[in-house]
Amino acid sequence: MLRPEQMSKVSMAGSRTVIRDVIEAIHELRLVHFSDYDGTIEGFDTGTPLSGAEDAADRLVTVRSLKNTLGVTEEDAGPTRIVTAADIDEELPTVREAVNEFDDRRAEIRDELRSVEDAIETAEPFVHLGLDLELLGGYETLEVAVGEGDAEELSAALADHDDCDAYGLESSNGIVAAFVYPASGASGVLDDAIVGVEFERLEVPDATGDPASYVSELEHRREQLESRLDRVENELDELRLEYAGFLLAAEEKLSIEVQQTEIPLQFATTDHAFVAEGWIPTDRYEELESAVEAAADEKIELEELEVAEYREYDNGHHAPAEETEAAADGGVVFEADDEPPVIQDNPGLAKPFEVIVEAINRPRYSEYDPTLLVLFTFPLFFGFMIGDIGYGLIYVTLGYAIASRTDSEAVRSLGGVAIWSGVFTVLFGVLYGEFFGLHFVADVLWGGSAPMHKGFQPHYIAYARAWLLLTLAAGLAHVTGGYVLSFLKDMKHGLTDAVYESGSWALLMLGVWAWIFSRHGMAGKPAFIYEVFNQPTAEIPAENVAYALGFAGLPESVGVLGLAVAAIGLGLLLLGEGIVGALESLNVLVNILSYTRIAAVLLAKAGMALVVNLLFFGAYTHDGEFHFLINETPHHAIAEFGEAAIMFPGLIHMGAIGILGGVVVLVVGHIIVLGLGITSAGLQAVRLEYVEFFGKFYDGGGAKYHPFGHQRNYTTED
Repeated sequence: MLRPEQMSKVSMAGSRTVIRDVIEAIHELRLVHFSDYDGTIEGFDTGTPLSGAEDAADRLVTVRSLKNTLGVTEEDAGPTRIVTAADIDEELPTVREAVNEFDDRRAEIRDELRSVEDAIETAEPFVHLGLDLELLGGYETLEVAVGEGDAEELSAALADHDDCDAYGLESSNGIVAAFVYPASGASGVLDDAIVGVEFERLEVPDATGDPASYVSELEHRREQLESRLDRVENELDELRLEYAGFLLAAEEKLSIEVQQTEIPLQFATTDHAFVAEGWIPTDRYEELESAVEAAADEKIELEELEVAEYREYDNGHHAPAEETEAAADGGVVFEADDEPPVIQDNPGLAKPFEVIVEAINRPRYSEYDPTLLVLFTFPLFFGFMIGDIGYGLIYVTLGYAIASRTDSEAVRSLGGVAIWSGVFTVLFGVLYGEFFGLHFVADVLWGGSAPMHKGFQPHYIAYARAWLLLTLAAGLAHVTGGYVLSFLKDMKHGLTDAVYESGSWALLMLGVWAWIFSRHGMAGKPAFIYEVFNQPTAEIPAENVAYALGFAGLPESVGVLGLAVAAIGLGLLLLGEGIVGALESLNVLVNILSYTRIAAVLLAKAGMALVVNLLFFGAYTHDGEFHFLINETPHHAIAEFGEAAIMFPGLIHMGAIGILGGVVVLVVGHIIVLGLGITSAGLQAVRLEYVEFFGKFYDGGGAKYHPFGHQRNYTTED
C-alpha cells in the first residue's frame, strides 16, 4: 500500500493487416498506457492515423457543436443505445439542419432585439423634452445639440459668445436642447460653447414625431421579439429533448473512433508491420494476452519486456538511435528509461487523502506513497487541535454534503478528508468533554472531569504544558518515520548513500532529542519536562502534574548516549554533505519544534470559543476556577461570591437587546471559530505533512496512468 500497483512493460509487434482489430480489442480492455515512439529505431517510422480518422474527427466537431447549441448535458442522456456509423450518417444531417435553422433564427432575433433595446435606450432621454424628433436636426443655418448638462451654464456661455446672434434652450430633467443662430459667416458656435460647460451630447434618434410614441412603438416591437425568441427557445428545447440521447451517444461513438484511428501515431511502423509498447498492471498481463491473440488470429507477437522494479528512472533519457533495434521476436525498446505510470494502491478509506498528496504531485513509481500514513496523521493532528463534539459534527456534515453532491473527484476527496477530520474532532471532543466550548458533556460522560483538558482553567495549566511536550514527542515520531522512508529509498543506491543521506540526519536528531528529554543537564532545561507526566511529590506540586505516569525524564545515561549518537550523526553528515550539512544541522531542532504549533492552535481555538461563550453566558470565578453563568444569574453569583467574582455578566442577562445581541455574537462567533479551525488547524496540519514529513523522502512527479480506451456511458454494443 505504500507502493503503487506494480506495472509491466509490454511490446506488441504484428502485421498491419490486423492493426485495426488489435486496437479495437485493446480499446475495450481500457488497460494499456501506451508509450510514445520517438522515431529512433532504424527502419521504423512514426505511425499514421488509420483510414477514416479525419472524417470521424470532423463529424465529432459537428456533434459537439450541436450539443453545445442545444445545451445538452449528461442528465439528458436517457438509456444507453446501440449507435452505428450508418445511424450517424443517416440522422446527423437531419439534426444539424433542424438545429441550425432554429439557431440561425434565434441569432437573428437576438440581433434585432439588441438593436431595438439600444434604440430605446437612445430615445428615452428625449421623452422628457417633449419635442418632436424632426425638430432636433436637419437645419442649414441653425445649430442644434441635445445632451445632459446644466442649462444655466450653457445659456451664460452662449450669451457671452461673440458669434452667437440668437439662441434658445429647452430643458427638462437634466436633458437640454440648444438651438443657436450664428452670426453671418460664423460656424461651430454651439460646439465652442459646449466645450467650456458641463454637457454630455446625446445622439438624436433617426426618427420623426413624438419621442414618447416612438419609444412606445419600440417597446411594442421588443415585446414581439421577446415572444418570438421564447418560441424559438422552446423549439430548441424540444429538439434538445428529442436528440440529446442521440448526440451524447454519437459523441461517445465518434470519440472512440477518433481514439482508435489516431493511436497509431504512438506506434512504430513499416509498410507491413507495426510495433507498440506500453504499460499495464502486472497482474493483468494474461488478460491482455488473451484478448490480443484472439483479435489478431496469431498474427501478432506479445511480449512482457519487464516487470518494473521500484527503482529510480532517468526521466527524459532515450537510448541512442544507433543502439536501438527491433528484436526478432517483436520486442522493441522505445525508451530505455521509460518510467511506469502510477496507479496508487490505497484502500478505499485512504483514497480521499490522495488529494492531499497530489496537491504537491503524484508519487513517482520509484518512491513511497505516503497516502496511507497521512490517513492516520492528518485527522489525528486536526482532531487534537480542535477537539470539540459540536464543531466535529458540523465538519462531518459539511464533508458528507460535499462528497455526496459533487461530480468532481477532487472535491469529493476533500469532502472525505473533512469527514475523517470531523470524526477525529468528535472523538477528541468526547475526551475533552466539550461541545462548542461548553463542558456539560464532561458532567454527563465523565462525572464532571474529562480525561483530557485544554489547560485554560488555572488548576489545569499542567495540561497545556503536557500538550507542548506531547506534540514534541509526536513530531519526533513523525519526522523519524520520514527519515526511515528516506533511508529505505536511498538504499537503492547502496547502504553507504543511505547512511550519509538519511541515517546521519536521523542519528543526529534522535541523539539530540534523547539528551533533551533526559535528566542529564536538567538544571538548564524547563522543569515541566520532568513534572507533567511524573508523580506528585514534595518537590512537585500536584497542580504541576497532568498525568501521574511516573515519567521523570530519560535516565542520565541515555542522555549521554544520545550526545554520542548525535556526534556520530553530525560526523556522518559532515562526511556526506560537508559544511552545508553543518550549517543545516540545527534543522533537527527546528523541525521538531515546529510541532508545538499543534499545541498553540489547540489553545488559540479553545480560547476563542471560551471568549464567545463568555460574552454570551457571562462567567464568574470561584476557588481559582471560572464558571459560565448558565444555570445562575449574575445577582446570584454576586450574592454568593461577591461582586469581584464576576468576570463578565453575560449578554444573555442584559435584557431583550442584550439577548438579541448575544445570539448574534454566539452564532457569528462560533461560525468564525469553525472557519478558523479549517484555515488554522487544517493548514498547520497540512504544513507539518508537507514540510516536516514529506520533505524527508518525497519528490513526486509521477506520470498518471492513462489507459487507452473509453468508459462507455451512453452507448452499448450488446
